[in-house]
Amino acid sequence: MNLPLTGRTAEDLLSEIARLKGNDLPVRGGQVTAYVYDTGRPEIGEAAARAYAEMLEVNCLDPTAFPSVVEMERQVVGAVADLLGGGHGIFTSGGTESIMLAVKAARDAARSSRPNLVLPVTAHPAFHKAAHYLGIEVVPVPVDLATYKVRARDVEAAIDADTIMVVASAPSYPQGVVDPIEEVAAVAAGAGVPCHVDACVGGWLLPWLREAGAAVPPFDLSVPGVTSLSCDLHKFGYAPKGASVVLFADPAMRRRAYFASAAWPGYTIINATVQSSRSAGPLGGAWATLQALGRQGYVELGRATLEATARLREGITAIPGLRVLGEPESSLVAFAGDGIDVFVLADEARARGWFLQPQLSYAGIPANLHITVTGVTMAGVEAMLKVIAESAESARLRGPIMLPDGLVELVAGLDLDALDDAAFAELAASVGVDLRPGAGQPEMATVNAVLDALPAPAREAVLVRFLSVIYGS
Repeated sequence: MNLPLTGRTAEDLLSEIARLKGNDLPVRGGQVTAYVYDTGRPEIGEAAARAYAEMLEVNCLDPTAFPSVVEMERQVVGAVADLLGGGHGIFTSGGTESIMLAVKAARDAARSSRPNLVLPVTAHPAFHKAAHYLGIEVVPVPVDLATYKVRARDVEAAIDADTIMVVASAPSYPQGVVDPIEEVAAVAAGAGVPCHVDACVGGWLLPWLREAGAAVPPFDLSVPGVTSLSCDLHKFGYAPKGASVVLFADPAMRRRAYFASAAWPGYTIINATVQSSRSAGPLGGAWATLQALGRQGYVELGRATLEATARLREGITAIPGLRVLGEPESSLVAFAGDGIDVFVLADEARARGWFLQPQLSYAGIPANLHITVTGVTMAGVEAMLKVIAESAESARLRGPIMLPDGLVELVAGLDLDALDDAAFAELAASVGVDLRPGAGQPEMATVNAVLDALPAPAREAVLVRFLSVIYGS
C-alpha cells in the first residue's frame, strides 16, 4: 500500500472499509457460530460503540494521568469479582493476556529453574503460548474420552517438584464440558501448587445459566484451592473485543503479574498488563456493556442461551450420522460425523451462508464441528438445524475428502523453512487450494483434511506458512 499524496475524506475511507468487508463473515445475526458474540439487541452494541469511541484516545499507560481508567477498571473488575467468588483483578486485552499474566505470576512466585505447567490436553493453546514465551515446559494430561474431562488422579500423577501451576477449564472450549474443578483444585492444594481455572468462555456465562436452571458445578474462586481465574467479557459479557479480566485470590499474586522497570532515565514504567500504551476504548466498551445490560439483562440472555443450546443438541442428535460429543454443561456444542466428513459438511454450510467451526482430531478426540450458542441463537436455531441437516446430506453424497497418495507423507517430511512463500503457495495449489491474492475464499475441507492427518508439530509448521502466504510481504 502506498500512502495517498493528499488526505482522503472520512466518507471516502468508510466507503473503502465497506468494500474491504464485502467478503467478511457477518458479525451479527447468529450465522457465524464462533469468534463473535451477539445479544440480538442492537441498542447494547450501540451503547458500547459510543463508549468505546469516547475512551478511544485515553491511554491506560499512566492511570495517574487518566483517573477515569482506574475508576472504570475498578467497577468492571469488581463486577467480575462479585460474580466469581471475590479476588483481586486486572483488566486485560483478552483471554490470552489474562492467562499469560496468571502464568507469569505463578512462575515468578515459584522461582523454579525448570518450571512446568500441568494441564489437560483440552486446555486452551493460550497456555502453550504463555509457556513458550515464558520458558516453561508443558506437561499435558489426557482426558476421559467418554466425558472429555480431565481426571484429578491423572493431574496428581503429573505434578512434580517443578510444577508451578495446575490448569482446569470451566468449560474447556472443544466440547464445552467443565473439568472437576473441586477435585483438581484439591489435588493442587495438596501439592502446594497454584490452580488456575480457565473460565475465559464460561466465567460470565455459567453463573447466568445456573440462575436459569442449569446444573453448573462449583468452579470459581470460592472453591478451595483455586488461586486464579480468567474471564473474558468480550465473549458472553458481549463487550467489544479486547476485554478480559484475570482474578487472583491473593493480592500478592496479582502484584507478581505486574511489571516495573526503573533501569533507564525516562518516564516511570509500571505495567499491569503485557502491553504498555493501550487504548481505554475496550475498557469503556466493556464498562458500558455491563451497565447497559445489567443483571436482569444477563439473566434473560442466560435463559435464552440455555433454551437454544438444549434445542440445538436435540436437533443435531436427530440428524442421521451426527452425534454430539460429551454432555456439554455450557453453551458450547461439538458434534462429530459417522459416515459423514465434517470438514465437507462445514464447506457445505459455508456455501449456504453459515459458518461452523472445524476442530481437528487430537489425543483420541475425533474431528468435529463446534458451535458457540449466544443470546441471538434462539431466534435462528431452527434455520441452523435445517442447514446442518441439508449440509450433512450433501456431505454424505459427496463423500470424504480423498487426499492424493503420498501427500501427507510428503508434507510431513518437508523442511518448510527451506521453502519460500511462493513455493509453499504452489504446493497448496497442487491440492486445489489457491492462496493467491484475489483468489477468493477456498474450500477448507482439503486444508483441514491435510492438517488432520499430520502430527501436531507438522500442523503448526503448515499453519505458520499458511498465515505467512495469505498476508504476503
